[in-house]
Amino acid sequence: MKETVEEQQDFVKDITKMSDDFDRWYTDVVRKAELADWSGVRGMMVVRPYGWAMWEAITRAFDDMIKESGHENWAFPLLIPRSYLMKEAEHVEGFAPEVAWVTRAGGDMEELEEPLAVRPTSETIIGALIKRYIQSHRDLPKLTNQWNSVVRWEMRSRLFLRSREFWWQEGHTFHASGQEAMEEAQLILGYYRSIAEDWLAVPVLSGKKTPAETFPGAVYTLTVEGLMRDGLALQMGTSHYFGQNFARAYDISFSNKANERELCYSTSWGISTRLVGAIVMAHGDDSGLLVPPKVAPVQVVVVPIFRDDASRIKVEGFIDGWGRELKAAGIRHRVDWRDERPGDKYAHWELKGVPLRLNVGARDVDAGQVELVDRLSRERRAVPVAGIAARLQAELAAFQTKLFERAQKYQRDNTFELSTLDEVIAHFRERSGFVWAPWCDDAECEARIKTETGGVTIRTIDSDEKASGKCLVCGKPAEHRVALAKAY
Repeated sequence: MKETVEEQQDFVKDITKMSDDFDRWYTDVVRKAELADWSGVRGMMVVRPYGWAMWEAITRAFDDMIKESGHENWAFPLLIPRSYLMKEAEHVEGFAPEVAWVTRAGGDMEELEEPLAVRPTSETIIGALIKRYIQSHRDLPKLTNQWNSVVRWEMRSRLFLRSREFWWQEGHTFHASGQEAMEEAQLILGYYRSIAEDWLAVPVLSGKKTPAETFPGAVYTLTVEGLMRDGLALQMGTSHYFGQNFARAYDISFSNKANERELCYSTSWGISTRLVGAIVMAHGDDSGLLVPPKVAPVQVVVVPIFRDDASRIKVEGFIDGWGRELKAAGIRHRVDWRDERPGDKYAHWELKGVPLRLNVGARDVDAGQVELVDRLSRERRAVPVAGIAARLQAELAAFQTKLFERAQKYQRDNTFELSTLDEVIAHFRERSGFVWAPWCDDAECEARIKTETGGVTIRTIDSDEKASGKCLVCGKPAEHRVALAKAY
């Protein structure tokens, strides 16, 4: 992965081949498929309607999940007083290099009495405010979430993956017991796994981060990690258990059932617009995107083919006859009447990754059928229009499954078991992917892995399988089985 990607403002004429330059391929696809672009403000992007529609589909799916389990959406301030931010030392230390500050305001640019941070995350201001609404154990749990953007002053920019402003949800919950808060963190991790696998068709590893990789101020961090088609890992969502750390810093307490004051236990969790980038990198090819039907802005595109006004009228009437059936079935579809050649339309919608295309000409009208083209296999099949909505729903469900299975196979083919640091170093010198290895739980050994492999990190600790053998670094008995990877 290149450290810096140019913020080009020019029009992308051709897509770089994935095999030639994955980084450039990714940026070309994101820009040419009209997902996002650079804004002209260094490090900040504009998300275009096609990319935002994918994010909206993700937000609707996740919002339904959390509301079903009792969470409520709030809106907290964008600007955070410096005094709030400084109360949790470990937290502010972790974010200090990324914080943007407002120090002057008004027509005369008067200096503020206290600098205000543009939120990099909202734990500090939510902690300071939420205690107003928590007095008794009867007020708990308090399950809050907000949809917003945050600013982190990144020095390296990459559309969707690393920009100074990005959009996300951040959940913050408060509980009467540590057990309940830990169960909350695990519940949300399950939701994130469902978003990745069931909605985005990206298989993930899930588990706990090491202390070195834990969110600043948290007791522990849970993660879901996907493998992109360049063999690099992408962190796709994290869920953090804070214990009483933030409650202690902001005096968030309640009267328990014994009528004694007790500090709350809290969690925090988030997914962001980087998931749109994950769709590109986990499924795309040299022609552009392949979008999972569940989050596709357009699931089916219809391309009319005609030579003259008479044949256009004939084709249009035919499409109108069954087009209403697609709408009634909730199939997101579009009829492309643009004044372009059919071949140009095919390439346009392939680039945008629309799962299914229906080609409709005068002969198809006479035969009472359409030509169905699958973006994944590119197979062409004649399909009768009788019962077309039900048929297309089945095709879309099958496409979603096939896309997940393709990504799952890629993950399997690029996952390895190694037992020594020398083997790991040699492996990552030649290739990438996930590598499972035994680790003793020592921070020095973890640091050596990162240093001697040129940036490979422990992405997650296996929560399902007990470690065996000796630590890949020091040879002591292993405490954990861990997944190693180079990552975004």
